[in-house]
Order: sequence, then C-alpha cells, then structure tokens
Amino acid sequence: MEIKIGEIIRTKRRKTISLQITDDATLIIRAPFNVSKETIKDVVDKHKDWIRRKINEILSRNPKFVQKNFVNGENFLYLGKYYRLTLVNGQKEPLVFKNGFFLSEAYLPIAKEVFINWYRKRAYEKISERVEWYAKKRGFRYNKINITKAEKRWGSCSSTGNLNFSWRLIMAPLPVIDYVVVHELVHLEEKNHLKSFWDKVKILMPDYEKHRTWLKKNGYLLKI
Repeated sequence: MEIKIGEIIRTKRRKTISLQITDDATLIIRAPFNVSKETIKDVVDKHKDWIRRKINEILSRNPKFVQKNFVNGENFLYLGKYYRLTLVNGQKEPLVFKNGFFLSEAYLPIAKEVFINWYRKRAYEKISERVEWYAKKRGFRYNKINITKAEKRWGSCSSTGNLNFSWRLIMAPLPVIDYVVVHELVHLEEKNHLKSFWDKVKILMPDYEKHRTWLKKNGYLLKI
C-alpha cells in the first residue's frame, strides 16, 4: 500500500515529529521548522506498519464520514439520530430544529458556523442537565462546565474542578453523553484511570463499556 502524504506542517515551536491519519486516510506530518526531509522520511519509514494499519482501519469504516455541503436532503446527527436538512427562503432564524433542520438560505455562506453555534448551545443545555443529575445522585462537587471545540478529547476535568466537554458530543446518543459525563465527574475524585476509577464509573453506569466502545468506533462521525 502506497502511503499518501497530504501535508507537512512545520512550526518553530514544535520540538518533535508527529503523524496523524485523517478521516480520508491521508497522512499529515507535523514537524519542527528545521527538520530535514530525510529525517521526516526516516520517521515515516519507522512507523509505516502503524500508518498502514490506521489507514486500513479508516478505509474499512462503515458508514464512512462524508464532508457536509449544506444542501437540501443532507443528514445531520443530533442525539444519535440523523435529521434531514431543508433550506428555507425568508426564515428569520438562522437555524431551526423541528424534527429536522431548517437552515435560512441567507446564512448559507456561514452555514458551518451556524450549525456549530446551534450544537454548542444544545450541548451546554443537555450536558449541564446530565452533569447536575449525576452530581446530585453521587454527591459530586464541581466548579463549572465549559463547552470546547476539542476534536480528539471528548471531555476533561481540571485541577480546579472545571468540567470540559466537546460540543461534538451532542451528536452522540444520550447514553454515550452520559458515559462521558460520568467519566469526568469521577475524575473529580480519581485523577488516574486505575481500577478504583473504573469501579466508581461502573457503580453509576453498569453498562459503561458498551457506550465507551460506541464512542471509540463511531466518534469519527461526530463532526460536520
């Protein structure tokens, strides 16, 4: 299998070479500014088995992620279900959800931003609700909730008790959202992923492994 290099991104602040396989099975390389092409090639050759394995995983995905074009009939995820997009002429609100998404044609040039803003608001509402419910159930004390634009990290818990969640989670089924919420709440007490951590997660969510697996297998779909 030929390894397709999509882009080499050089930055002065980077100290090491990192490899990333995108959702279209393209290799992206991030490297320090002064690293030679020969050094980059050596790193790629050293990790070629890992690269090919990751590419095969992506190519075998079903369903495959399709980049959104914001046209009539496209499907968008919300709480684990797909809803169809309809473009509307003369609608005052940028985006309306009513058993489907209705996007004002006037906002087509910034359609992606409109969707992200909508998702962020719904993520904050729903995740705040779920955090509060589980926190009361178990007596967790947290500081505040932040909705982030993180692409690889679904949630995190800071040393000051702040809970951070990616807006992309709102596209997942509610039990999967609950798993991430429980995961981060337990981190308020257990900082590492030791047995004691997973034991506490299991008390609150006995079937958490099912939802964790869903996120690992389908997380690539939670984006636009």
